[in-house]
Amino acid sequence: MPETISLPVTEAGNGRPTDFSAYLARPKGEPVGALIVIHEIWGLVEHITSVAARFAAEGYLVLAPDLLSSVGIEAQVGMELNAIMTSPDEKLRIEGQTRLRDAFAPMRVPEFGTWAISALRSSVDYLEAQPGINGRIAVTGFCFGGTYSFALAAADTRVRVAVPFYGAPPELADVAKITAPILALYGQDDPRLMESLPEVTAAMRAAGVDFSSKVYEGAGHAFFNDTSPHAYKPDVAADAWRRTLQFLAAHIG
Repeated sequence: MPETISLPVTEAGNGRPTDFSAYLARPKGEPVGALIVIHEIWGLVEHITSVAARFAAEGYLVLAPDLLSSVGIEAQVGMELNAIMTSPDEKLRIEGQTRLRDAFAPMRVPEFGTWAISALRSSVDYLEAQPGINGRIAVTGFCFGGTYSFALAAADTRVRVAVPFYGAPPELADVAKITAPILALYGQDDPRLMESLPEVTAAMRAAGVDFSSKVYEGAGHAFFNDTSPHAYKPDVAADAWRRTLQFLAAHIG
């Protein structure tokens, strides 16, 4: 059965929370490995816990940390923000800009990034200590979570494989710190990430990182989110799921 656990942040500092909660989904039998699933910018909403449950059904011990409640974006707040940003009502979107800016501002300061990486390293600590894992730890994430999947791979060599979905890579200077193979998944209609992909690919190659990417034509940002009708691409999501499972199995399964 899934459960919610609390984990410490040993390097909190700057008045940041010293613990955080995480959704834990266990497989039915012996785990084939452990997986950290990092949520989108909307926080630990039901979509992410359902993804965690899907991975658990594939045999993984899955931990989905809640990184944004620490700055006030609990699941309900995240859903409200998502509704504003994706509303077909232009007036509602315009009127909601101030709330969106205010809600997202705290995660853009450097101190938050330091805290989030510490929380993710604590997530690795927890999974590393679980029976049957034996160092087989991976990370995946979506949007915000894809970005932090890259960042965790650069920050913690215990991560054996990373699958970021439409995430921004770490600073190019940090690319050389990555030791895990990476499969990055993108939608072609995601201009900011598409513009940076050639430079990222070149930096990965120069650093000797085992990096591959898949770009889906006709898909944009958040193509995997089945709660987002304007972005979700069922066929693309199904192929990305298959590729993710194959990549994880090849490296830790």
